[in-house]
Amino acid sequence: MAENTTYRLHDSLGYYMSLTSRMQERRLDDWLRPLGLTRITWCILLAVENEGLSRPSEIADFVGIDRTATSRALRQMEEAGLISRASARDDRRMTDVRLSDLGRDLMTRATPLAEENNRIAAARLSSEERDELVRLLAKSIEGAELGLNKL
Repeated sequence: MAENTTYRLHDSLGYYMSLTSRMQERRLDDWLRPLGLTRITWCILLAVENEGLSRPSEIADFVGIDRTATSRALRQMEEAGLISRASARDDRRMTDVRLSDLGRDLMTRATPLAEENNRIAAARLSSEERDELVRLLAKSIEGAELGLNKL
């Protein structure tokens, strides 16, 4: 029995998801770089400031990266003066993360860049199509163990 080798790349969901993701990532990376941020550091700033997350494990889950990558990013962010880390008051074995004034300033400056990046990505879609696409993509990863070490 002959093996099926007729895979059609341009009929593949993965192809379009990957291409769209790379375009979105590259543009945001290019725009964040002058601020000294990466997509991961930007997402961590959002997790801490907008979502009120302070524990590295919560931040890792929110961002969708593994704890090793989160720890490495937090260390670099602390060295750059974007965050501070201290033992949690309720459990000294745990670490709490807080934004510094510099981290808050960079987040404020980066927010319009991320908003514009999303606007460009959705420009060819109606608001209903955009909402449906987000819903379907969220459904496609629902319950999946991401375990990514980078975004």
